[in-house]
Amino acid sequence: MIRVILSGGGTGGHIYPAVSVAEALKRRFGNDVEILFVGAEGKMEMEKVPALGYRIEGLPVAGLQRRLTLKNLALPFKVAASVRRAKRIIKEFRADIVVGFGGYASAPVLWAAQRLGVPTIIQEQNSYAGLTNKLLSKRAKRICVAYDKMERFFPKERIVMTGNPLRGRFTADIALRGEALGYYGFNEDMPVVLVVGGSLGTRTLNEMMKAWIKSLDGVAPVQVIWQTGKFYEREMREFLEAHPTKNIWQGAFIERMDYAYAAADVVLSRSGACTVSELCLVAKPTIFVPSPNVAEDHQTKNAMALVEKGAAEIVRDSEAVARGMQEAVAMAQDSQRLEQLAANIAKLAIADAADRVVNEIETELKKSL
Repeated sequence: MIRVILSGGGTGGHIYPAVSVAEALKRRFGNDVEILFVGAEGKMEMEKVPALGYRIEGLPVAGLQRRLTLKNLALPFKVAASVRRAKRIIKEFRADIVVGFGGYASAPVLWAAQRLGVPTIIQEQNSYAGLTNKLLSKRAKRICVAYDKMERFFPKERIVMTGNPLRGRFTADIALRGEALGYYGFNEDMPVVLVVGGSLGTRTLNEMMKAWIKSLDGVAPVQVIWQTGKFYEREMREFLEAHPTKNIWQGAFIERMDYAYAAADVVLSRSGACTVSELCLVAKPTIFVPSPNVAEDHQTKNAMALVEKGAAEIVRDSEAVARGMQEAVAMAQDSQRLEQLAANIAKLAIADAADRVVNEIETELKKSL
């Protein structure tokens, strides 16, 4: 029996790669692997992971607040308590290896494991590594990455290109397009733009859609799948009721992302690490609107890693309301541009990322067991 701790959380971008690796471990080792997740108390992983059938332990760790607040005074005590608890969890579980996926909890778990002599692996999702992972990489056995040129941050000899592990089925399935268009009530004669802002939604993309719709005469020149996000659902629904416009599908959630991707000719999206990896797999021409509200502006860096390869285009958040949809419509009507972007982004896809991470786990286990 091998025992693996997977740690990460705070956002789906850290949780779901870990869950994807857990599923790959189960496929490979079956009943010969025991998996324990470690997350941060009060964060979404404490609900999401058990709902998927996995055991999870929580740590009291919290992130540093960017604004001046008394909460930051408690941070060193929470970190110390988290390291102590992490050491106890590792010992009691008798972990053979610990894999960190980022987020509040992974740092104290990786740090504790390294001090206890337990092998560690880091899975870095972004093109720009954060300070925590850079520090922890010094003792990590392997650093699994999704972008090239990561030797800027990590020891070159320990970097492995694995891609970002994803849950779900993401393929460039052309045969699905007709079915997907029918699902949204669309036709094949007009291009489709997918505007997607994450589960809660994105204010910038929603304001962009409002400004664009106001500029129309009640009929959109392209078909649009507009995902508003839960937080903005009521406001955007009321807006569209007040400004009825043909050829627009609007919803808080997209239940069938495979249909949304299959229908789309162009995608307008944020550039979180997992979203970027999904778009590579489905090979969709994309305009990224990076969020400016993330640590070290890593969404811009993720987007630029593709832009520099001619695999995507970018519109700054500050410019998106004024010209985001205009750029998307122009792209959707330019077949040569679409073909080139699709070909270039497809070259960056790694479909077996979870299995590649498991390969590294298995290699390190063989060395230490």
